[in-house]
Amino acid sequence: MTVDPQSPTGPDSPQTYENTLLPATRRALTHRVAVGQAEGRTPSLVAAVVRDGRPVWTGSRSMIEGHAPAADTQYRIGSLTKTFVAVLVMRLRDEGRLELTDPVARHLPDTDGADGAVGVTIGQLLAHTSGLASETPGPWWERTPGALRPELADILGPDPAKHAPGRHYHYSNPGYALLGAVVEKLRGMPWGEVLATEVLRPLGMDRTTLLPQAPAAGGFAVHPWADVMVPETVQETGRMAPAGQLWSTAADLSRWAGFLAAGRDGVLSAGTVEEMRLPAAPPQAVDPDGGYGLGLQLLRRNGRQLVGHTGSMPGFLAALWVSVEDGTGALALANCTSGPAVSAVAADLLAITVEAEPVFPAAWRPAEDIDPTLLELAGPWYWGTSGFALRVRAGGELHLAPLTGQGRGSRFHVEPDGTWTGREGYYAGETLRVVRRGDGSLSHLDLGSFVFTREPYDPSAPVPGGFPGWH
Repeated sequence: MTVDPQSPTGPDSPQTYENTLLPATRRALTHRVAVGQAEGRTPSLVAAVVRDGRPVWTGSRSMIEGHAPAADTQYRIGSLTKTFVAVLVMRLRDEGRLELTDPVARHLPDTDGADGAVGVTIGQLLAHTSGLASETPGPWWERTPGALRPELADILGPDPAKHAPGRHYHYSNPGYALLGAVVEKLRGMPWGEVLATEVLRPLGMDRTTLLPQAPAAGGFAVHPWADVMVPETVQETGRMAPAGQLWSTAADLSRWAGFLAAGRDGVLSAGTVEEMRLPAAPPQAVDPDGGYGLGLQLLRRNGRQLVGHTGSMPGFLAALWVSVEDGTGALALANCTSGPAVSAVAADLLAITVEAEPVFPAAWRPAEDIDPTLLELAGPWYWGTSGFALRVRAGGELHLAPLTGQGRGSRFHVEPDGTWTGREGYYAGETLRVVRRGDGSLSHLDLGSFVFTREPYDPSAPVPGGFPGWH
């Protein structure tokens, strides 16, 4: 059965694909959830695994026998909300409505006079490098009504700047409230309506909402030193909603994991989602395996690069991680304020799946049609005396790699003007040009002023500084 789980006609629950994993793998996954629920002392925990965009397993455990949550049960997802807001902002960027280098005050004039917010850019807000405060002034925003902070000035306060913009990674919840306000300003409607129209409905995520809809788990505070608990109050967070308001399900977040791995035409292109996954803020000394992209947390765990996000709100914890290289994602949701290590649970579920059942690589197939002028570029090239191989992949992408393993390589994608742009590493964003002689024959490659020739220091090519030839 082949179904696109990101379309409105996809499966209602990840259980559609549960039998695609081996029994031993399913048992190991179920055991990890059981341990996470018991050791974390959470009323319930629900989890899911996704492969190649399709949910392949769900599991749950509850304090009440026979009442484990289903894949359709809503939990509050906290800061996972930020990944959705970031997608809305990147859609505006791709449409030309804003640039990541724009000062936020260009779109929100009300912030122009906020001391410390002047000069902060959209991109810095996405990457938490704006230097703005982590939290709002006044009472804890997660546990008090949003009506206490009706205006943007109320979430910034008189002294929002804690660091110079662009200098440090400093997580800022008010920063994402500003991004939500930018979306509202440019779209002319509440950000939640924009999200539902532009993202959730196209992906078939009809159980992801601003407010809980039954069936939904209740949130609890579990006493740290005694096995007792009390209900947490659910607050509407108003202006701060873009920082952590959303509710979702294991089924819907399975779709979201697939989207964060591959994008979706009509929502956000694969290239833009890949851009969001790239590091935009450095790891901190206290967390060398972490990092942050554009709205996405980065994590190095068990030798794998993971992208996704964690989330917490009073009564709830959430985590979602994706390994793009392994084509696998995993998530975990719990309904208590603290206790279960949901980030570790999700990462472990992903590792269990990948290690027990490694993904088979796609079968190699020849390209259906490659431009002959690209074939002319394939083969060895030299930058000075350093040898490189240029390969032409199916789809027309170019791969440049050092022959000895020492040196700089990159993938390149073609631009409308016939030049090529690097996608990673030292050459990310740099332009590769094919230079021909007057008679049309191939002369050399120009990569950001570096001249690549068919022979080491080819005397017939315009090598900077000149070269008399080998003797």
